[in-house]
Amino acid sequence: MAVTKTEVVSVRVPPDVKAALVAAAEQERRSLATMVEVMVLEYCKAHRIAQEQAAAGRLPARTRGVAKSTA
Repeated sequence: MAVTKTEVVSVRVPPDVKAALVAAAEQERRSLATMVEVMVLEYCKAHRIAQEQAAAGRLPARTRGVAKSTA
């Protein structure tokens, strides 16, 4: 069963981060969108964040919110 992708994520990153993402995607022969998806899912797996928990907003306390940049 194919998953319908309906959500859009737009982020700004420094040029070196984008270059690293492009290099990783090229090495894996993936699109940038698919590479980001793979990276996020691997991070969640490594940190025991279940997709169902994230979708329902029930994240562990240490992963709730995003620290604001002081820069």
